[in-house]
Amino acid sequence: MNARLRAENATIGYDRRIISSELSVDIPDGSFTAIIGPNGCGKSTLLRALSRVLTPSEGRIVLDGRSIASYRSKDVAHRVGLLPQSSLAPDGIRVADLVARGRAPHQNLLQQWRTSDEDAVVRALEATRLTDLSDRLVDELSGGQRQRVWVAMLLAQDTSIMLLDEPTTFLDIAHQYELMELFRGFHDDGKSIIAVLHDLNQAARYADHLIVMRDGDVVTTGAPEAVLSAELIESVFGLRALIVPDPATGTPSVVPLDPRSAPATPTPEREFSHGA
Repeated sequence: MNARLRAENATIGYDRRIISSELSVDIPDGSFTAIIGPNGCGKSTLLRALSRVLTPSEGRIVLDGRSIASYRSKDVAHRVGLLPQSSLAPDGIRVADLVARGRAPHQNLLQQWRTSDEDAVVRALEATRLTDLSDRLVDELSGGQRQRVWVAMLLAQDTSIMLLDEPTTFLDIAHQYELMELFRGFHDDGKSIIAVLHDLNQAARYADHLIVMRDGDVVTTGAPEAVLSAELIESVFGLRALIVPDPATGTPSVVPLDPRSAPATPTPEREFSHGA
């Protein structure tokens, strides 16, 4: 697959602290890409650089054949949308009004709110199953519902590339999988999804492309069934584990081993399917 978005020899970090040096990685166009790795390895830093929130001190981020720094902010916002780790809604704002803020990149002094903007908000509310809650105040909603509101705002932005920074953090397991199914649906509709995920089994179940990071570097990339192995999990995460087929989907599943147990007997290669 081609890469509309990629990092080329990018050195990125915060102030004088370098997180990744000379990092190069491609995001396959049309993929559901999950960025995985231990805490502090640079996953979110890479995602912020890909969204132009962070600017590399050296190298560059390339979007559609050009340095992302060469675009106007509004032009980037037409192509790339970001769901950050945490967001705070203004006090007293309704669900529909917050979702409508996703249309800001499509407006200017001469073109204010249009029918197309209204249609995009309606579609986003429907896709995230928030239509019945559109008149509710955001701060009255549960954590899972609030996260769906932010996803709806991102969806209303109507970009072909969606960047998600730990989108399921702090949600219970039911709401985690509810959101992941939403993202799978967006991907099925043709959007490129790039998500920082902590849950390796969610990454293997929903993504078709993994970027594995450690200490600011990209260790390997590829399809989950090609990338995930017991050796990689132990090397990157310091965790002894078995890799077995998920009984529901056939995708790779990471099963941690008791650290007090004897080393596992090597198991033969297993066949993995490509999802449910």
